[in-house]
Amino acid sequence: MKLTQMTATLLLLLGAVQLQAQSAADVIRGKLQQARPDFTIESVQPSVVEGIFEVQISGGPVVYSTADGDHFFLGDLFSVAPTGLVNLAEQRRDGDRKVLMAGVKDEDMIVFSPAGEVRERIVVFTDVDCFYCQKLHQEVPAMNAKGIEVAYVAYPRSGIGGDSYRKIASAWCADNPQVALTKLKNRENIAENVCSKNPVADQYMLGQKAGVRGTPALVLSSGSMIPGYVSADELAQRLGIN
Repeated sequence: MKLTQMTATLLLLLGAVQLQAQSAADVIRGKLQQARPDFTIESVQPSVVEGIFEVQISGGPVVYSTADGDHFFLGDLFSVAPTGLVNLAEQRRDGDRKVLMAGVKDEDMIVFSPAGEVRERIVVFTDVDCFYCQKLHQEVPAMNAKGIEVAYVAYPRSGIGGDSYRKIASAWCADNPQVALTKLKNRENIAENVCSKNPVADQYMLGQKAGVRGTPALVLSSGSMIPGYVSADELAQRLGIN
């Protein structure tokens, strides 16, 4: 068979596979939305397991569906490697988070930078009233001393419009957001100033998309997430910083 014929055959086969996958995705989407009209489905795509599709529900988890859309299951998908188990679902979440974090502008975050070289950057979803967020903030100078830049995004755990929202939004709207946020983390009061163009609501939604379930939540440059408090020494060890 000539090269051009082989190429044409391969393209036809590839097109047939893509068409079949798209057809299954449409079936899955239709059946899930019929059963649960309140679901907003962001994407349906083949998983690494033949006949199983990944379905991303907006504001919710990834679920796995059979190609006919009649059955689905919830949980993480693992592959078995000679060196151990690999959490494929977590790898996918890491990649998604990395893309999400790349879309956040520096001017919309409250950033504490090292005086010298930045060796690593973490993005921290934070509230101002949670104890472990306050404790983590006490570690920021030590993190900076190790070359770790800390970029805060807002995640008021009680949601938008409540007391925690007004506090953290006032920090973002302050003339000096770093000082204002530090005062709140030290349980000091600041003047309430919820400006109309603050990013807190958008960042709260971003956190939900990123899989934040509590604060603090640290997102590394790889997209992997560390939930909860870690000391500067433990974080540096995880990042491979001496």
